[in-house]
Amino acid sequence: MKVSRKKGPLYLQVKNILKDRILHGTYPIGTNIPSEPQLEDEFSVSKITVRTAIKELVQEGYLETRSGKGTKVIRNAATSKLSKGKRFTEVLVEEGHKIQKKWLQTKVVRNQKNTTPYQLFGEQCLCIERLYYLDDVPYIHYTHFLTMQMEDATFADLNVESLYDLFEEKGISLESFRDEFAVSIASSTIEDRLNVGKGTSLLKRARYSYDDMGNVVEYSEGYYNTGMKQYIVNYDV
Repeated sequence: MKVSRKKGPLYLQVKNILKDRILHGTYPIGTNIPSEPQLEDEFSVSKITVRTAIKELVQEGYLETRSGKGTKVIRNAATSKLSKGKRFTEVLVEEGHKIQKKWLQTKVVRNQKNTTPYQLFGEQCLCIERLYYLDDVPYIHYTHFLTMQMEDATFADLNVESLYDLFEEKGISLESFRDEFAVSIASSTIEDRLNVGKGTSLLKRARYSYDDMGNVVEYSEGYYNTGMKQYIVNYDV
């Protein structure tokens, strides 16, 4: 996989990709990440770039480097300024599952009046579709509607990067979220992508993401096949 200087410091891109893999179970706790030469080859970067990325992940408590024994994953949960609770994907990874993300498409859509995207973003917005796999089986389908401020972001990188990291790259600060849950039946397209039968009841999560001025910068709808795995939230007091 290639990284590009156009997107900022190379070490930071490598760090974010490695961190995302740790958080989604690609590199489980107690296992070693690939060696420095392997990472240099994968990302086509220098030894110094890889070492700087690893050093920062060590400082943040995700990795431990031991002479002659490689670099081991020692933590796989993120620290969030928004909540003490753990993200759902973190809970799944801690249980030993592997989460993979697949970017499906990005397009500009014209919103119909009286719909949620129109009320939030006006006549048009960006629409992104993604699929999450739980242990290689389709599990969650996400449709994200974004402000047109994000129009020139590189969304194909969502296979390995976080959507919220892309907001940070654009200088948009996410300060709060609001989630709404319901039981719903998805469109036939989403049913096909999740490999569920027609008319299957799914957990639907609608999320509103707000910037530091209280503006909605993202609205998303996620359909979860909870027949595979129930939705879990752990709260730390």
